[in-house]
Amino acid sequence: LGRRRLLLGTLAIGGLLYLCLAFLVGIEAPVLSIAAIYIVSRSVMTMLWPSVSALITDLTPKERLTGAYGLLRVGGNVGWAAGPALGGYLATVVPYGYLFGLAVVTSTLAMITAFFFLKETSHHNTDQLTYNSIMLLLNDRCFVLFTALCLLIFSVAGQLTSTLSVFTVDIIRLSTAQYGMLLTLNGLLVVFFQYPVTAGIERIGKYRAIIWGCLLYGIGYLALGWVGAFSWALAAMVVITAGEILFSPTTLAIVGELSPREKRGQYMGFFGLSQTLGVSLGPLAGGILLDVFPADPRFVWAPMGITAFAAAIGFHYWYRTR
Repeated sequence: LGRRRLLLGTLAIGGLLYLCLAFLVGIEAPVLSIAAIYIVSRSVMTMLWPSVSALITDLTPKERLTGAYGLLRVGGNVGWAAGPALGGYLATVVPYGYLFGLAVVTSTLAMITAFFFLKETSHHNTDQLTYNSIMLLLNDRCFVLFTALCLLIFSVAGQLTSTLSVFTVDIIRLSTAQYGMLLTLNGLLVVFFQYPVTAGIERIGKYRAIIWGCLLYGIGYLALGWVGAFSWALAAMVVITAGEILFSPTTLAIVGELSPREKRGQYMGFFGLSQTLGVSLGPLAGGILLDVFPADPRFVWAPMGITAFAAAIGFHYWYRTR
């Protein structure tokens, strides 16, 4: 289909689904119908990311890929901070269904912008696309191993909005506002420091940046096992965010370098699958650990830290043997 056509189609379908969601919420439809449309809409909008990532790789010189993905993360975190703030304000003045109507407006604006200002960057693949042809990328062992190591970190990073929320509010008895401040701190640090740090990443090298990102992730999550006060939780969040700033844009830049141009979308999609699996399965493991060790948080967070340290070791050997 090409990057541009897929992007426009995804935004159009996503906007229609958000409109349907706004209608269902507005008429107080059964919860199951709302949940079904929500799942479909989120699944459709997830299709944006392989095409966006491939577009960035197409348009950016190799030596500036990390900075480009860093800028993408800045934009994402501005939205992460602004969306809930705007939604929280509007919820006090308009019916709840209108909040989903706002998503229709933003999707439409994005679609109009892409239609007028975005050019196609890919040479359309005329080969017949089959399951076997897609799975051929599994023969690229260097890429598959890199993705598997990233999966470990994604499973750790997925604790941020799931396990951490239950832990901070229900286990160590911080307020929900304080948990919200932890996420706000995370977003603000990314907004202010992500792009400047990318210049440093280019100097020290992408692979060193990934290893340091894994180590900081491990130290930050390990520190949560000894959290006794809000200030300690803030300090741990700073370390975790530092790991995120180093790790996230760098991995996308490396995937862009590893993927052949004619298969860039498939590579980005496969990498996105590992991210989705990590963010989905990681919180399941975290929830089980919370249930089994409710009285000793060290046994909840130590496995997360050890997983991140193991990923750092794995990336070290991957780089030396690739």
